Amino acid sequence: MKSTVEQLSPTRVKINVEVPFDELKPNFDAAYRKIAQQVRVPGFRPGKVPARVLESRIGRAPVLDEVVNEAIPAKYIEAVRAGEVRTLGQPEFEVTKLEDREVLEFSAEVDVRPEIELPDLAGLEISVDDVETTDEEVAEQLDELRARFGTLTGVERPAQTGDFVSIDLSATVDGKAVEEASTTGLSYEIGSGQLVDGIDEAIVGANAGETKVFTTKLVAGEFAGQDAEVTVTVQSVKERELPEADDEFAQLASEFDTIDELREDLRTRLGRVKKMQQGVQARDKVLEILLERTDVPLPEKVVEAEIENRKHDAVHPFDHDEEQFAKALEAEGRTLDEFNAEVKEESEKAVRTQLLLDTIADKEQTSVNDGELTERIIYQAQRFGVSPDEYVQRAQQSGQLTAIYADVRRGKALASVVRGTTVKDASGAEVDLTELFGADEEAPAEETQVTEEAAATPAE
Repeated sequence: MKSTVEQLSPTRVKINVEVPFDELKPNFDAAYRKIAQQVRVPGFRPGKVPARVLESRIGRAPVLDEVVNEAIPAKYIEAVRAGEVRTLGQPEFEVTKLEDREVLEFSAEVDVRPEIELPDLAGLEISVDDVETTDEEVAEQLDELRARFGTLTGVERPAQTGDFVSIDLSATVDGKAVEEASTTGLSYEIGSGQLVDGIDEAIVGANAGETKVFTTKLVAGEFAGQDAEVTVTVQSVKERELPEADDEFAQLASEFDTIDELREDLRTRLGRVKKMQQGVQARDKVLEILLERTDVPLPEKVVEAEIENRKHDAVHPFDHDEEQFAKALEAEGRTLDEFNAEVKEESEKAVRTQLLLDTIADKEQTSVNDGELTERIIYQAQRFGVSPDEYVQRAQQSGQLTAIYADVRRGKALASVVRGTTVKDASGAEVDLTELFGADEEAPAEETQVTEEAAATPAE
């Protein structure tokens, strides 16, 4: 087999392959066996028809078709490996010459990873927000904890923000009932924002047994983007009573004996969260600098695939009804053209990010061990609410295990750049992110979360 690689652009090549027929003997043998199972010839058992008899019966063409269809993908992979071509996405094949019993020639056009000249990664310096935990934030966390142990008590007064109400709902659009918007006995916390716009304003001030009518724009369903007249009836009003923030509560809600110890623990936890946010901010700023300073040619087909994948995900909740999706966008004050422009921009940035991080990973010779891959799988499984075994099974079925490996490798590559960056907070003090990004190539577990978003693999 002979093969040559022709560079069409920085991101696309044409691979020309020439295969002598004597190399295709295993393919012909497999084709004869396969076709023989499908053809019935008197005097021969299924699968035992000799090749000459088979060809005289059905002709040479079906055999050639089977051989060509089976041989081209395999020979293409051989040519890619021989030429050390770093392909992206699926190739477009074309048979350029087929001389029976002589030669098969074909070409394959495919996107490839471009050569990227990296900027100087040494001496980077960025600024991030200060980490400061206020008493008000600690008090807010304590109130949220108290709310978990709160009790609901019925009240004889108009409803107000923070109350829990039991309501009946119905809606119409131009006099037609909206079935999915009708319900009874629904429990709702006023001010939570978990129902349609306008309902809080309608309910506040209403007494039990009172009915209110208001107009809102629906954002999903058959009538997405249209104004609906909503009728809400308040059946009951309850307020949440919180337990006192004292030592007794601390012993009930935590492992601490005093409320002061509980507050200090909440402050520590908030500090960890803010430190993580500081790490995410550092990561994002480093990535933005790298993207600004690096010319990354975009493989057209890979970008197109990423755009289609994002559009598919956006329309999926609407049963792929693009008209309903457009109405939902309209309800949000956006147009389909604006959405398409945003998706295109986001997709191009995602692909540029992957290619850039892959290049850094190659330069740094970044590797991924079994423990790091397992850690990512467990993290992803928790995100999707499934067991690690089930997540691996799904990933294997969809061919995503390689993508997971690539995500971890890219995350480690980005972390290596962050580790070499001077990070200062808004006050000018140098920030130590070792806890998040590690002191050397072996980054800690927290890096999985910190680098997750930046290392997401685009569709290919």
